Amino acid sequence: MGMRNILETNIAGMELKNPVIAASGTFGREYAELIDVARLGAVIPKSVTFGARTGNKPPRVTETTAGMLNSIGLENRGIRYFIDEELPFWRNAGATVIASIAGETVDEFTRAAEALASVEDIAGIEINVSCPNVDKGGVQFGCKPRLAAEVTAAVKNESRLPVIVKLTPNVTNIVDIAKAVEAAGADCVSLINTLLGMRIDIEAKRPVLGRGEGGLSGPAIKPVALRMVYRVSENLEIPVIGMGGISTAEDAIEFMMAGAAAVQVGTASFVDPRAMLNIISGLEEFVTKNSYDSVIELVGEARA
Repeated sequence: MGMRNILETNIAGMELKNPVIAASGTFGREYAELIDVARLGAVIPKSVTFGARTGNKPPRVTETTAGMLNSIGLENRGIRYFIDEELPFWRNAGATVIASIAGETVDEFTRAAEALASVEDIAGIEINVSCPNVDKGGVQFGCKPRLAAEVTAAVKNESRLPVIVKLTPNVTNIVDIAKAVEAAGADCVSLINTLLGMRIDIEAKRPVLGRGEGGLSGPAIKPVALRMVYRVSENLEIPVIGMGGISTAEDAIEFMMAGAAAVQVGTASFVDPRAMLNIISGLEEFVTKNSYDSVIELVGEARA
């Protein structure tokens, strides 16, 4: 059996070569010069808003124990630029693209989804209701079941594509939010986005990041993410995409066994641009060695 067969997966109608996806905001065009992006399950470019945004004041990134903090603030050039410049680039590179949209109001999400409605060659839309680095919008939407549901329903209304809702872990009960977006028509959920964190410069006696706090990603958050994926997937009928500190094939397998139908990889690509390719080959090796017919059989194995 070729690699294509055993790793091929269909998530909410999205046909992917394998279940390894480049996470939004972590995988820019420069990676296409370093690896063959056509080998990835999908690429989710940086979240776009309807209009351009400048983002947060620097510094925006700092390393921390077993991870990093970022506070980019959704800087992007807007949806038109994405459609005219970003999409053709990824298309030419042979990547399967899932668009990520964000906004400060339901109307902004709706307009972004509307703009994408006529665009060919997008496999799905991920709604980022979980960015912790903007003062309004994202994080409130992701923290309240009713608001998360409202955004989901509005985007579903505009889109014929599968809609993935990206959930924030910075809530009391992530299962409640997940159930609300499922009821509102989400085709899939992805989790977790970053955990809020901070570093302080003891010489300057002030936080290192320009905005004070930022989103923590990397291996440090993996156990938290894994538990949330496990809990959410046992409570939903729709597929779950897991992320949070995945750097190796073993990490990816843990997430799939916890119930994730696919995984997203972010911070690991900063450390090693080939991280996702290594995860893909490690997955293939594990599936073959353990005599599974398909990678899909791993999903939820730890919950059986």
